[in-house]
Amino acid sequence: MSILRIIAAGATAAALAGSAFAAGGGAHPHGPAEGFPFESPLGKFEKDSVQRGYQVYKEVCASCHGMKLLSYRNLGEKGGPFYDPEYPNANDNPLVKALAAENEILDPVPNEFGEYDFRPARPSDPFRSPYANDAMAATANGGAIPPDLSVITKARHGGANYLYSLMTGYPSQEAISYETSPEGEFLTVIDPSLVRSSGIYAEGAGGHGDVGRLIQPLGQYYNPYMPGDTTAQYEGDPRHPPKGGFLAMPPQLTDGRVTYLDGTEATVSQMAYDVAQFLAWAGEPKQQNRKSLGLATIAYLVFFALLLWFSYKRIWRKVEH
Repeated sequence: MSILRIIAAGATAAALAGSAFAAGGGAHPHGPAEGFPFESPLGKFEKDSVQRGYQVYKEVCASCHGMKLLSYRNLGEKGGPFYDPEYPNANDNPLVKALAAENEILDPVPNEFGEYDFRPARPSDPFRSPYANDAMAATANGGAIPPDLSVITKARHGGANYLYSLMTGYPSQEAISYETSPEGEFLTVIDPSLVRSSGIYAEGAGGHGDVGRLIQPLGQYYNPYMPGDTTAQYEGDPRHPPKGGFLAMPPQLTDGRVTYLDGTEATVSQMAYDVAQFLAWAGEPKQQNRKSLGLATIAYLVFFALLLWFSYKRIWRKVEH
């Protein structure tokens, strides 16, 4: 009887956990229609895209998000976006030196007067942090601490697909209206039926009934791919609130936000694709080397297995078994 109770309790807990996850989950993340080139077992990072992704990170993301696990020299190491075989030591790569020098950091070594000065970063320095500490980061962002992006694709379900969906999934202006409540409070109202990212409507959207409206909290921004629960802000059927949640980061990408050095048109989807690929590389800079080594290892093991099989058949050919 006790075993049955344990099984029943486990099933109930699983059901509750599943329902809680469903209530607090965002829409299923998706990448670009053609996918990312590095996703297959033998796939590779698109070098030009990763380079453009670094530019998007530098010009758009770096003002709030750091990458404390990455150093500038990683950009010029083998497999990196700015690797040059003429400079096997990335610290000697003049392009990497120039990219690092664009950032000023606080020198950890005091000068002759015992004071700490700012200086241009070197390839050996870690990426510049936009804030000295978490308290400053929270103060500058309304209490929210921007996450470090070093391994963000490893820390979020969906990886690069999640980042691509999040960056491109903010509601368009046609879905947003502004009102004033009877108390005089300024309201940002979102019509879920006009949020057309990827099957994220509330039930009844698209001309099949009243789907209500979503009141966006002050200082927060709705995104259907952000895990959360919109029930409290939804004026409609509470059983079917829109998927997604709210986050402190406003939409960051607009067409032409950056001017790509290679002349590529900087559309929202292109910038999201590039920065997602750059962050995927940053989360695993040695992925290309790992895949190459893995392929060679598999080929060796297959050859060794065949050799072992034929040796076995040769040695024991006269023994019945």
